[in-house]
Amino acid sequence: MKSKSYLFVAALSALLVACGGNDQMKMGDNEFAVRTVSSASTALQTTYPATIKGIQDVEVRPKVSGFITKVYVHEGQTVSAGQVLFTIDSETYRASVRQAQAALNTARVQMNTARMTYENNKKLFEKNVIGQYELSTAQNSYASAQAAVSQARAALASANETLSWCTVKSPASGVVGSLPFKEGALVSASSMEPLTTVSNISTVEAFFSMSESEILELTKSAGNVSSAINSIPAVKLQLADGTVYNHPGKVVKMSGVIDAATGSVSLIAHFANPEKLLKSGGAGQIIIPRANNNAILVPQEATSEVQDKIFVYVVGKDNKVKYTEITVNPQNDGKNYIVTSGLKVGDRYVSKGITKLTDGMEIKPITEAQYQQKIDNAAKLSEQQGTAKGFIDAMKSK
Repeated sequence: MKSKSYLFVAALSALLVACGGNDQMKMGDNEFAVRTVSSASTALQTTYPATIKGIQDVEVRPKVSGFITKVYVHEGQTVSAGQVLFTIDSETYRASVRQAQAALNTARVQMNTARMTYENNKKLFEKNVIGQYELSTAQNSYASAQAAVSQARAALASANETLSWCTVKSPASGVVGSLPFKEGALVSASSMEPLTTVSNISTVEAFFSMSESEILELTKSAGNVSSAINSIPAVKLQLADGTVYNHPGKVVKMSGVIDAATGSVSLIAHFANPEKLLKSGGAGQIIIPRANNNAILVPQEATSEVQDKIFVYVVGKDNKVKYTEITVNPQNDGKNYIVTSGLKVGDRYVSKGITKLTDGMEIKPITEAQYQQKIDNAAKLSEQQGTAKGFIDAMKSK
């Protein structure tokens, strides 16, 4: 019985060797999947980092120095233009108003005295009691007193205006931002940080930049800058959590100056914000869709990258492959490249198994389906070999 087992093991071993030899024969040939270049329609999207701001962001700063006596709003509150936000200790400025009022009263008394003197001197001059000099002197004194009243009145108006600055009102309608200063804090017009920022976020602006070459391409195809802006399709906004904002936006402005440091041009897109989901100061990604009806697509698995250059194996008429550099659109879907140069419609290239190729190698072109069948057969054969080998090892151990 033991001899029969040895005979069976020997037979399986011979079969395993035969299968291995067949595998070497099939996988060692020069058959490779080859695809012919054709044009196709493709839709890609380009993303650009963006900064979000309200359509109107107004910094609220104090015009006078003093301690904050009252904060009337809270962060995130919606306010209207003219609504009181803060009050600043006003006692010093009220005293200035009283002082200016007293100075105005004094000036008025002096003006009245000068007026009476001038009118009395006119009568005396008409009776030849006094001369022209005395009359002119009285007239000049009256005019000087009138000017002093005007000056005192202006000082009072200035003091009242300064006093009004102790009540800080919202310069616009919008949403209150952060409130870094609380009641009791000392603030002044020279403070680096504003009291708060009021943002009108009914519509928000998304600031992003495009390269000079992209802007030139848009402008050349559209004819002018205005048409270039209008030619940009509706854009989307990807939020910080990765979701896409549910209202589309429109590019409305383009800077007329190229940033010399970055070589880019600043653009602004507007997004409606009825739910107040977008906040001023936020960040996101502008998504611009791009459609191409005559694109040449190449699977990324059919390419190799060497020192930031991308290559494919182009198949010639003699079925010899040539290691060929191609240029591609930097934007891709993670599976395919859009070729911008290096390949044309009608060219053939190796689409699978490129790691086994060398430049100038002659191959036998087959379809991708045939190549995949070949791979599947090899995998099945390998599995069978593994099963047989395991059985032989088990039998030998007995």
